[in-house]
Amino acid sequence: MTTKKRICTVIIVLVIVCAVCVGGFFVWKKTGKGGSKSSQKVYVQKVSSLNTVSDFKLSNCSFLGVVEAQESVDVKYDSSKTVDEILVKDGDSVKKGDKLLTYDVEAINLQLEQAKLEVERLQNEIASNKSQIAELEKEKKNADQDAAVSYTTQILSLQSDNAKNEYDIKAKNVEIKKLEASTKNAYVTASIDGTVKNVKTVDKLQQDGGDVIMQITEEGDYRIKGRFNEQNSKDIMQGASVIVKSRLDDSTWKGEITSVDTSPQKNSGDDIYSFGSSDEMSQSSNYAFYVKPESFDGLMLGQHVLIEIDNGQDTSINKTGIWLYSDFICKDGKKNYVWAKDKDGKIEKRYVEIGQKDEDNGDCEIKSGLEKGDYIAYPDKSIEEGMTATTNEADVSVPPNDLDTNDNSDADTEGGDEDIAFDGSGEDGMAIDEDMLASMTDEEIEEYFNKLYGEEENADGENADAADADAAFAE
Repeated sequence: MTTKKRICTVIIVLVIVCAVCVGGFFVWKKTGKGGSKSSQKVYVQKVSSLNTVSDFKLSNCSFLGVVEAQESVDVKYDSSKTVDEILVKDGDSVKKGDKLLTYDVEAINLQLEQAKLEVERLQNEIASNKSQIAELEKEKKNADQDAAVSYTTQILSLQSDNAKNEYDIKAKNVEIKKLEASTKNAYVTASIDGTVKNVKTVDKLQQDGGDVIMQITEEGDYRIKGRFNEQNSKDIMQGASVIVKSRLDDSTWKGEITSVDTSPQKNSGDDIYSFGSSDEMSQSSNYAFYVKPESFDGLMLGQHVLIEIDNGQDTSINKTGIWLYSDFICKDGKKNYVWAKDKDGKIEKRYVEIGQKDEDNGDCEIKSGLEKGDYIAYPDKSIEEGMTATTNEADVSVPPNDLDTNDNSDADTEGGDEDIAFDGSGEDGMAIDEDMLASMTDEEIEEYFNKLYGEEENADGENADAADADAAFAE
C-alpha cells in the first residue's frame, strides 16, 4: 500500500469514528444517559404548601396581641376627711390634673385648730411637770433615806410623761403640716387622661366600705396588649410605629407602642422556647407591651391580632388565592410558565397568568393556570417535558447537565477506539491540523505522519503500523 493510500485510510477512519462519537453524544444528550427522558424523575411539591398566602403567618418581626379594655386607675379619697363635692360624673372626659372632688375646708380647718390646741396642751403639761420635778428635787435633798426613794420615783414618772408628751407633739406637728397642705389643696386630681366611670356617692362608700370613690379609664375604649420575650426584646421600644393585622381578614391598622411592661408575665401554656421542658431555666420569660392604634374601627374586645414593627412595608397588597415566589416562574418570550405535573404524572410546561407582585417579599400572584392541588417543580436547566414527576426526593435522578463532562466511565473502550479523542488528536495528544495538510505536498504529508506516529519502516520499505492497518482492512 502506498503512503497516500495509508494516509487516506487513516483520515477515513478518523472521520467515521468522530461521526459515530458525535452522533452518540447527541443521542445520549437527548434521551439522557442511555435511557429516555421519561425515565428521569423530577421532584415536585404541592402548590398549597408553596403558597405564600396563609391565614396565620408569624414572622420574626410579628408579635401576638389581643384587644383589651384600656387601663383603669382607681381614684381613692382620704377617709379621714369629709368630701365636700364630687365634681365629675360617669362618662365625663378628664385630663391629667383636672379636679375630681373637693374636701370640706371648714372641717379641715377645725381639725387643724384642734391639732394646734393639742400641741399647746402638751407643751403646758411638759412645763408643769418640769416645775414639779424641780420642787421634788429640792425636797429630796432634805429628806431621809426612805423618803428620798419616794421622791426619786415621782421624779422619774414625771420625766417619763414629758418624754411621751414630746413624742406626741412631734406627731401632731406632722399632722398639722398635712392639714395645712390640705387647706391649700383641698381636692383630688386626675392622674391620667381618660373617662370617668363607677362614681360612688359618700353614702354608697359608707355602705360598701373601701376608699375607691371612682375610676378613670384611659382615652379610647380599647388598647392592644402585645407579648414579647427575651429572644426578640430588641424590637420592642416605646414610641415605635407598628402595623396591627387582623387574623380574620386582610384588615390592618397603624399604631404606636405607648408603653412597655418589663415585669415578667405569667405563661399561659407551654413556652415555645422551652422545647417541652418544665425546667424554668430552659424557658423564656414573656413581657407585655401596649399599642394605641390610630383607629379602632373594625376591632372587637378580645379579638386576637398580629403586631408587626412598621419598617415601611407595603400593606396595600391584598393577598388572596395563590401567590408563589417569583423563582418558580419561567419565561417563554412574553409568556410565563411553571414546570408542573400533568394528569399522567409527567412534567409539562404549564402557562400561567401573573397578577400583582410584592417586590419586598419576592412573590407574585397566580391569577390562572394553577390550582392549590397541583404540583410544580423548582426550575432547573435539565428539566424537560415528558420527564416523570415524583414527590420523593430520594427518587430524583441526577440532572444530565449536572454530570461531569470529563466522566467517560461508560464509554466503550474496546477495539482500540480509546486512542481517538473527540478533539481529533492522536494517541500522544498532538492535534491533526487538516488545514495544514491541505497545503502540504505528498512528501511533506508523509513526513508529517511519520513524525506524528513515530513510524519506522520495515524491510519492505513500509511502516509496520501501516501494514497492520492494511491487514485489518483486508480481513
